[in-house]
Amino acid sequence: MPRYSPLLLWALALVFSVESSFFASPAFGSGPSIGEQDAYKSHPHEVDSLLYAPPGLALMVPPPLPAAAPTVVAHGSRKKRLIALTFDACSTRKPSHYDERVTKVLVETKTPATIFLGGKWMEEEPEHTKYLASLPQFELGNHTFLHPHLTQVSHARIREELRWTQEVMYTLTGRQATLFRPPYGEYNDRVVRIAAEMGLTTVEYDLPSGDPDVHATKEKLIEYVTTTAKSGSIIVLHVNGRGWHTAEALPRIISRLRARGFTLVTVGELIKRMNMNMDSHQK
Repeated sequence: MPRYSPLLLWALALVFSVESSFFASPAFGSGPSIGEQDAYKSHPHEVDSLLYAPPGLALMVPPPLPAAAPTVVAHGSRKKRLIALTFDACSTRKPSHYDERVTKVLVETKTPATIFLGGKWMEEEPEHTKYLASLPQFELGNHTFLHPHLTQVSHARIREELRWTQEVMYTLTGRQATLFRPPYGEYNDRVVRIAAEMGLTTVEYDLPSGDPDVHATKEKLIEYVTTTAKSGSIIVLHVNGRGWHTAEALPRIISRLRARGFTLVTVGELIKRMNMNMDSHQK
């Protein structure tokens, strides 16, 4: 039986417990109306998600994207010393937050990153969304509108979660995401297929940092991330204030990874290099 380090088990447990307990609470306010209850009859799990409501912005509809392959990317090539830092800006029941210190570190250290933005988060943080989009070192991804458990909701709900987020991003920034990270890291064939039909590649991770844990110290985050990372790793952190010590740990995480000989890239670049490597082997 394989043995896993206590730090790895700790971080994995946090992804599925700390984040879930925070986001999987009942809906905003007093819950769904009678009409909304009728809409949920065939999909009762949707009642447990955040309140299902359309965006408040006057949305611009982006041009359709070509369909993507229905695949899940959890890491890049293990033969290339490349690593992708990713940051989730999750939609929450309460007003959104944004840790500007994280962006400041990334800008000052000239570190590329992929940031997965929730639709509601963007609505509540429009200026920060525009700022992130203005920086070419950042790749923006889709993290759904209301952060539901996608494997438990209807086909139509999945499409609307993804579509609304695409439209909010396009309205605010003129950009369209081509990458999508499912909330809680939960997906199945249906979720991946629907995302692909909408031109979105599903992106997971192989290194959960554990930064949502209030007990995870700066030193613990630095040690765990920098010693666990390997070639092709996709590291997940948070930029919506739920990474309690992320900004404090980030400068040393970046410097230590670079000292180990890793080049930090976006997920898009990681995928591109992986595909190039596969093509070269096929020739």
